[in-house]
Amino acid sequence: MNAPALPLTLGFHGDASFGAVVDALGPHGSRRLVIGYNGRMVQPGYHVTEVKAGSFVTLDCGGNPDAWQETILQVEDLPASDEKPDHMEVGKFLAILEKVAARVRLHQESRLTFEVGPPGHPMQIFDVEAIRIEASQVVIELGPRPAICKPRHRAEQEAAKADACCNPSSGCC
Repeated sequence: MNAPALPLTLGFHGDASFGAVVDALGPHGSRRLVIGYNGRMVQPGYHVTEVKAGSFVTLDCGGNPDAWQETILQVEDLPASDEKPDHMEVGKFLAILEKVAARVRLHQESRLTFEVGPPGHPMQIFDVEAIRIEASQVVIELGPRPAICKPRHRAEQEAAKADACCNPSSGCC
């Protein structure tokens, strides 16, 4: 059997769906789950305090309507305790999500958002940048979610596509 070399990094670049992250974690149930954010790792006693399933309908600053589903995992960054001396296993994390999914509809294709913070501090919103599979743990690397002007962002993406297409080396012109 050919096993991939570890560590193995799966990149999401802030565009992770709930289902893609669950699928990536699935084969690693016995490894510890660590969450990295703001240049640090959550403490071993972290707690999933809430799982939210949201449906958003919006109008951006250019008058464009938008709609999407989002799954939001709220995590309290707590130190280790006698009951929780180490980070929880991936299997326990997935069991929490399964228990929620039995009562709340969690859309597999929904955008995945993390809200993380230590007690007494404001929560911060993060996107999944990558998942790193290591020998004894899985690390979900979170990155900040920047505010964007969607019309300007779309225009910049379209301009980049047009530039790439009209580049003679792209072979499409």
